[in-house]
Amino acid sequence: MGLLVGLVAGIAIGAAVYEREMRRMARFLRDRPAGSNARLNVELPSGASRELAREINVQLDAIQGERIAAMAKTQEFQRDLSSLAHDVRTPLMGAQGHIQLAMTKDLSADDGRHLTVALQRLDDMRGLLDQLFAYARANDPDRTLDLEPVAVQPLVAEVLVGHYPEFEERGWEPTVDFDDERFTLEADRTALRRIVDNLVTNALRHGSGAPVITQRGDAVSFSNPISAEAAAGIDAAKLFDRFYQADDSRGTHGSGLGLAVAQSLARAMHLHLAARIDRDPDTRTSGIVIVLEPAPGIMRS
Repeated sequence: MGLLVGLVAGIAIGAAVYEREMRRMARFLRDRPAGSNARLNVELPSGASRELAREINVQLDAIQGERIAAMAKTQEFQRDLSSLAHDVRTPLMGAQGHIQLAMTKDLSADDGRHLTVALQRLDDMRGLLDQLFAYARANDPDRTLDLEPVAVQPLVAEVLVGHYPEFEERGWEPTVDFDDERFTLEADRTALRRIVDNLVTNALRHGSGAPVITQRGDAVSFSNPISAEAAAGIDAAKLFDRFYQADDSRGTHGSGLGLAVAQSLARAMHLHLAARIDRDPDTRTSGIVIVLEPAPGIMRS
């Protein structure tokens, strides 16, 4: 009888140990980061556990190899896209030059009108291509960024001055309100300027009033009013997706890449962009607010 009790107890202990080991393996697989090289080890001496761990590690290695290969193919595509966008710009500029030369000749009214439209279409295409090139460059794995403390308020002022004719045409006067005029972000100056320029351009294209740019703490906010109808057609969670266009909100059509470029550059500099739609039920007004700040977990110097 005592032997039977001991046998049952031994089986129960063995089952408990085996279950604990299976739970440990499951916890390892659940908590293991996707890009980790960590391998599953075995704490039980049994051959079955070792064989299971060996097969799991084989599959983990295969998944890691596929992930690395997919990243390499993505990076190769991004390099090719960057080269293609650059190469296409040359013949496009040549075509524009020939049209401009032809327009210096004596032309009939119809011919002049057709050439003017063609030149405008080529100019639109060049603008879209420039955005595609900017997106490809922002995601180029070979691109290096020189990070340094960049004073944000003077940079914002430079961008706004560059868009002065567009603001004057609309009768808008942007507001810049910084708590700390010496506020800096750790960034590449050229890349940060591109981000600010894209955010200002977005406000000019899709806003219904002058933008307001504020700095509070570590965050810089870009906000501009939009119509209620426009706000209803915008999904703030998708604003940074490439090629996303909320058609009802757009008075002019862009490439849908401006904010995607800004987001890619921000991530490369350990910054974070987020968007939301603010609605005031009392005044029945709405606004897009885009916030630029250090990424979570990044301390500002």
